[in-house]
Amino acid sequence: EGDALPMKPIRWGIIGCGQVTEVKSGPAFQKIEGSQLVAVMRRDAAKAEDYARRHRVPKWYADADRLINDPDVDAVYIATPPDSHCDYTLRAAAAGKPVYVDKPMARRYAECLQMIEACAAAGVPLFVAYYRRCLPSFVKVKELVDDGAIGDVRYVNVTLCYPPFEPDYDANSLPWRVKPEVAGGGYFYDLASHQLDFFDYVFGPIAAAGGVTANHAGLYPAEDAVCAAFQFESGVIGSGTWCFTVPRNLRVDRTEIVGHKGKIMFSTFDSQPIIVETEHGTGQFVLPKPEHVQQPLIHTVMEQLRGRGSCPSTGVSAARTSRVMDEITGHWP
Repeated sequence: EGDALPMKPIRWGIIGCGQVTEVKSGPAFQKIEGSQLVAVMRRDAAKAEDYARRHRVPKWYADADRLINDPDVDAVYIATPPDSHCDYTLRAAAAGKPVYVDKPMARRYAECLQMIEACAAAGVPLFVAYYRRCLPSFVKVKELVDDGAIGDVRYVNVTLCYPPFEPDYDANSLPWRVKPEVAGGGYFYDLASHQLDFFDYVFGPIAAAGGVTANHAGLYPAEDAVCAAFQFESGVIGSGTWCFTVPRNLRVDRTEIVGHKGKIMFSTFDSQPIIVETEHGTGQFVLPKPEHVQQPLIHTVMEQLRGRGSCPSTGVSAARTSRVMDEITGHWP
């Protein structure tokens, strides 16, 4: 091969430049070598222009089709709520452009399958923003399991309990995350998706899942409590409890992975150390969080688009998480 010519940068367009794109993801498209952010779109033109000016993005649109069909846009990042993920993915695929879509991948597993099919038919890759697959602390948990730090895994248990969020009390302007027609479900779909997807990464696909749901507080139409049991193809079993209406002092964010030689404990959303307990004692790991949490994953997207590596979070893996959530909540099929 000799000295390869420098590759042309990959130029990105973002559909839906809202809160998640301010720090978590957006700047990564400008900071990763060989990547450029050239266009953004919001239905509110003034907000699109404001984002573009603040982040020094050359173009802004109020129409998604104009961004998707802009010849200067090579790849599309869809950062809208889940109800439009499928539609925008199908349009980007039809334009022959790779897609990176926020999580959860869509409202229902059936929509995920449409997205996978459209991208496969168009010959474009599809990536999903389950960025914990690349965050240092979660990579460490996977390494500990893979290296046999706790022996053969027997079970995994997750508990996530939060008090209601302030906007949940405003019946007239509820957050989109608790509107099933927009989000697929409630905070379970928004938050547990990260946890279930990470389990898929560590233990492989879940073969069977079931659960029960409740709406105890009646603050919004979506379920506010979920209890689940599941089993991985590998035989490992798991369970989870999610409740979003506990008092403030009972907030819990804990995952335990128990093996025949010990256990690993960590939290998904709180910055707590990873704790490893075995008969030889207890150890802990504290790993830094990058400034832009999606950047390590977006870096792998870039590597795959350049043919130099692969991204661990694809439409195929993310669809499994949507399928499992639909099975747990009874939305399936």
